[in-house]
Amino acid sequence: MTPGEPVVAAAASLPRGYALRPMQPGDLETVHALETELFPEDAWPAQMFHEELAHPTRRYWVVTREREIVGYAGMMCIPPVADVQTIAVAPAHEGRGLGATLLRGLHEAAVAQGASEMMLEVRADNPRAQALYRRFGYHHIHTRAHYYGPGHDALIMRCELTPAGTVERSADGRTIHEHR
Repeated sequence: MTPGEPVVAAAASLPRGYALRPMQPGDLETVHALETELFPEDAWPAQMFHEELAHPTRRYWVVTREREIVGYAGMMCIPPVADVQTIAVAPAHEGRGLGATLLRGLHEAAVAQGASEMMLEVRADNPRAQALYRRFGYHHIHTRAHYYGPGHDALIMRCELTPAGTVERSADGRTIHEHR
């Protein structure tokens, strides 16, 4: 998968009127403004987004609605491990499955690049994000004290990635989960 290729399977799960596409340099001002709004205490500096987008091991996408960026996500992938670098959705667009679509897209891209597991850090005081990650099979493996600043721990979570089209079966042969 090249940086310009869309994440096709994930995009199919978007609600009507939304689109998923690779992040472009022209998006960075808007993405940084959203980052600052969503994460005022620990927002990435604008230069970091420029560096991430230019790095060969990174992949970033945005979700748009009527050409307005309403969410974004990015990952680092050095097979066999990929790492969620960031994932965010504008408050006015929460609850529509956009975060799940972005995470699904990261998984899809990581598998296409040869990763078999994904790692991430999430604030210990963000149960909504933790619930999303658990739905995707992430498990808490470690806590980093004060990762997001004094008194703000990070939970380190990990999941195994399963290639699309794989069907998991129980010991008696019944389908228990089909990965799409």
